Amino acid sequence: MPHRRTCADAIVASAPSRLPALRHPCLRWSATPAPGAWAAPPVTSFIWKTFARVSSIRWTKILPVPSRSLAVSLVVAIMTTPFAVAAAEPRPVVRIGSKPFTEGIVLGEVLAGVARQAGCAAEHRAALGGTQIVFAALERGEIDCYVEYSGTLEREILRGETLRGPENVAAALARRGLCRTAPLGFDNTYALGMKETVAAGAGIEAISDLAGRDLAIAVSDEFIRRADGWPAIRDAYGLRQQPRVLDHALAYRGLESGHVAVTDLYATDPEVRAHELRILRDDRGVFREYKAFVLYRADLAARAPRFVAALGQLAGAIEPAAMREMNARVRLDGEPESAVAAQFLRERFGWDVAAAEPAAAVRVARDVGRATLEHLALVAAALAAAIAVAVPLGIYAQRRPRLAAGILGAVGILQTIPAMAVLVFLVPLLGLGWKPAVVALFLYGLLPIVRGTFNGLAGIPAHLRESAEVLGLDGRARLLRVELPLASRSILAGIKTAAVIAVGTATIGGLIGAGGYGEAILAGIRRADAGLLMQGAVPAAVLALLIQAACDVLERFVVPAGLRAGG
Repeated sequence: MPHRRTCADAIVASAPSRLPALRHPCLRWSATPAPGAWAAPPVTSFIWKTFARVSSIRWTKILPVPSRSLAVSLVVAIMTTPFAVAAAEPRPVVRIGSKPFTEGIVLGEVLAGVARQAGCAAEHRAALGGTQIVFAALERGEIDCYVEYSGTLEREILRGETLRGPENVAAALARRGLCRTAPLGFDNTYALGMKETVAAGAGIEAISDLAGRDLAIAVSDEFIRRADGWPAIRDAYGLRQQPRVLDHALAYRGLESGHVAVTDLYATDPEVRAHELRILRDDRGVFREYKAFVLYRADLAARAPRFVAALGQLAGAIEPAAMREMNARVRLDGEPESAVAAQFLRERFGWDVAAAEPAAAVRVARDVGRATLEHLALVAAALAAAIAVAVPLGIYAQRRPRLAAGILGAVGILQTIPAMAVLVFLVPLLGLGWKPAVVALFLYGLLPIVRGTFNGLAGIPAHLRESAEVLGLDGRARLLRVELPLASRSILAGIKTAAVIAVGTATIGGLIGAGGYGEAILAGIRRADAGLLMQGAVPAAVLALLIQAACDVLERFVVPAGLRAGG
């Protein structure tokens, strides 16, 4: 042992002469070196001592590897570790949000492509919800950026604030820790449109040309009520026609059939191409601007500076015709938003940001599998919490008859609240993602389990309770050994009902980024794609049937045999 220590000390002492030009992040020059000398810092001494210890052990008795070779390998591994760690440093992640309509999701995919081009990892949380939900997520830091419109920002998000110019808008955003880019190049404002053939035949190019014409006009309910909609157009252009109120889809059919000559639309609607419409020029500038731009968190510039710099290249890059074309390819041709966005970036900037897509069958299987796991997680978490609360609550209600009506009434009221209303209340408190979805499902699961527990306990014959008392069982023992087993069938029926309700209601998770089958269902509705819709609806129905079957199997083990036979 002394000999080995002497060898180690000799190797350490000779280390500087062995590697005189060694430079490494773990090594440093001595603060006060002697002239011509180099002082080994502690880390270096440790490395060389390790080299010496390993070299002095006779490893050939354990492994067929020469001691010196093993020592050199160990030292090289230690010396290169900082470089390996630096090379494995993760890329900055950019979290992108979008609203639940085709154009918002396409632009979200464009931002995801820009992030990948800038060397960042992109997470696109598509179709998160309406304006207030997505903007609140941006303020809370749950997402880093999304595409917004000038009119929406000034008239809805920042309403009530004095905004006299771009400087005021920028200051209002800065107070919230936000910034915005320059406009992307298109204005998705309101417009009036006609069939191209009808407009050309009548010589109509601008809205002012409608004055004095006997034309059938149909507009949406929102457009006819908004101050910046039909009332503004009617007064500015002196239009005397009385428009009918029709849904957009019906109005487009009316244009095709000839029963409608003019309707309202958005400037980038894909139906403009599909129905060969002419957008009438707003020659008096009545419609307000809804220019698109990117809203992003101010701290994103520090976390992903290359991405923020790359956003500048989108300024003015998306022309109205290009946006209409992208919307049409998704909405009318059924192309994926990611593919449409990737092609735009490739044609506009020469960026190849398209992610490799597997075969259609593989992609569907992958998506359904992922959605199934997410859906099951939502249902399981909510159902477990509901059982933990509702069963004791049902027991308490049965033991306190005077409070029973109030307890059952309260959980019944929770069941009647629309799911969207519950989410609108929960998202500001819990943010986006799985938390508000689980809480909503938990609330909807209370009524059937509380009622099942209450009814099961209340339906126990009096003579059975008396028998348990005669046997000398205390209250806790009577509950666990007699009452709950007798009420188990009713309790399990309530749990089964709650589980099925949770499977169906969990689809709302797609609205707030919680995942599950709701994402495919919403995407199918948005694209009018029956196949995509069924990709979410069919597995949800199958899952509900499987849960019912699992509860039936569980009943054989939980419910006493006599009660099963009696049912």
